[in-house]
Amino acid sequence: MSNQFNPQYNQQGAPSRPAPVYPPPVSFKEWMISLLLMAIPVVGLIMLFVWAFSGSTNPSKANYAKAGLLWAAIVIVIYIIIGVALLPAIISSLNSSSYY
Repeated sequence: MSNQFNPQYNQQGAPSRPAPVYPPPVSFKEWMISLLLMAIPVVGLIMLFVWAFSGSTNPSKANYAKAGLLWAAIVIVIYIIIGVALLPAIISSLNSSSYY
């Protein structure tokens, strides 16, 4: 078989695709402000909800906020389990103690 062009096959190759458009990275300054806001107890929780479910938030910050909310929920569930497990012991120690 010769190396000549064979019209039977498409010689154009794979179609080109446009490069994906990525959002700009979150700046160092913005991360520092975000971490400062999250350190304030009630404000931090509210901001996590805002960043997690706002459509205008950078996707990396939104994912970070969703992960933070998930960890907060896990910790709360663990605290509830420990509290329920220790509650009978605490109540019995309060009932059996006598004051002199």
